[in-house]
Amino acid sequence: MDRKELIQQIREKQSFLCVGLDTDIDKIPQCIIDEAKAKDGDDYIFRALCEFNALIIDATAPYCVAYKPNLAFYEAYGVDGILAFEATIDYLKEEYPNHFIIADAKRGDIGNTSKMYAKTFFEQYDVDALTVAPYMGEDSVTPFLGYKDKWVILLALTSNKGSHDFQLLPVDSSQLTVDSSNPSQLSTKERLFEKVLKKSQEWGNDENMMYVVGATQGQMFEDIRRVAPRHFLLVPGVGAQGGSLEEVCKYGMIPGDIGLLVNSSRGIIYASQGEDFAEVAGQKAKELQEQMAKIIQNS
Repeated sequence: MDRKELIQQIREKQSFLCVGLDTDIDKIPQCIIDEAKAKDGDDYIFRALCEFNALIIDATAPYCVAYKPNLAFYEAYGVDGILAFEATIDYLKEEYPNHFIIADAKRGDIGNTSKMYAKTFFEQYDVDALTVAPYMGEDSVTPFLGYKDKWVILLALTSNKGSHDFQLLPVDSSQLTVDSSNPSQLSTKERLFEKVLKKSQEWGNDENMMYVVGATQGQMFEDIRRVAPRHFLLVPGVGAQGGSLEEVCKYGMIPGDIGLLVNSSRGIIYASQGEDFAEVAGQKAKELQEQMAKIIQNS
């Protein structure tokens, strides 16, 4: 999916919601577990993951534009988990082909290894986007950028507490060429995440690269937008992690193009542990979509 198509989906649905499929056997409703065990006995994990995901997707699809299965929650269950991830991707492509699919895998390694990761996710699974860790530099990222209408989503400023350990550290930028007309660039010190944003724009552009910026970072979105004014941002942390949708949009939205995919995982998919879990998930997604529609209309 290219940028124009993604923006079109956002405008048509009046939503920039991404639903995170962080599917954990220990958290999904017991009714799904019981049904899967009744059919498959001890080999119930594949069926349980697939059934839960399908019901969540069916309930939330009208209100979101993207889904983000997190690979860790599938790899944890070995072959059954990987097969469930594949089945979920296939289900989305068959039933909801206009939804943007992000594989949240946080890959990134030396060039030949990244090349194989890219082949896995963009050829084998054929997802739209992949999260990538940028800290091994250019040759670890560029292999992912050679695919038409596919996106790299680089970790920039994440929502976790530990993000402050490294991402906000000042680094010496005295050797950088700065634009004297832009006061925000005149300091010889910039934070590491700003260095990542600037340097990575030499590798990709706003047609094939997004950035992960946690909703809990609040007004820091102003700093992000000074460095990356046109790139889409994938924003986790709204809901269960306490991030504010209004604050994210105030500081991070691009007029007209929106430029945001706001992800909610636990706050939607685990909103109920009862047999009504899918219905409740749909309602939570709808509530977020309605908030987003108002923001879009007032922007």
